[in-house]
Amino acid sequence: MSKLISVVGASGVGKTTFVRVLAQAYPFKTAYETHAERPFQALFKQDKKYALANQVDYFLMRAQQEKELRTSPQIGLLDGGLDLDFHCFTRLFLSRNLLTKPEYDLCLRLYAFIREILPPPELIVRLVADSETIASRLSTRDRINIATAEDTPIFNSFVEEWLAPLPSEQLLELDVSNETLGYGKSIGIVLQRAASLTKLEI
Repeated sequence: MSKLISVVGASGVGKTTFVRVLAQAYPFKTAYETHAERPFQALFKQDKKYALANQVDYFLMRAQQEKELRTSPQIGLLDGGLDLDFHCFTRLFLSRNLLTKPEYDLCLRLYAFIREILPPPELIVRLVADSETIASRLSTRDRINIATAEDTPIFNSFVEEWLAPLPSEQLLELDVSNETLGYGKSIGIVLQRAASLTKLEI
């Protein structure tokens, strides 16, 4: 079973770009969020009654992505992931009354069931950036955003609660506020950690 790395963080922090740059630096097997291709994302943006369908769709997509990545001979690299979708986005939508408590509980049951079958990533790379950087990136994104720049503080609090109990060897936090979108400094740090995961020279 191949190792798996998940790149997480608030909307607008640069997860997708970071994964793309990493994949250019080393031949990871990648999987992305694919916002435009999700059948309920645009509907959810217009009407909160599609929130539950959107989350269930994302959970199933993430499970399928992880299963495929685990069977590849390459290290798997996820843009976001199942854990971020549950611990942070689902909780955010509950806090904004976009999901009811029974709907949240259903998401919890589905998430827990998937995690019984599929192991969590061996390494979680958390990207952080200042509020100005995130707001700027969100304002120029050409995709459907449910989370907003105003959601970043509470979203980050959910990230911190989720990651707090995890062992330090499973986590890597990188402040990318002052980096260009080439991420020269941070890419090297991640590649070193990836090498230690696999005992290979990267």
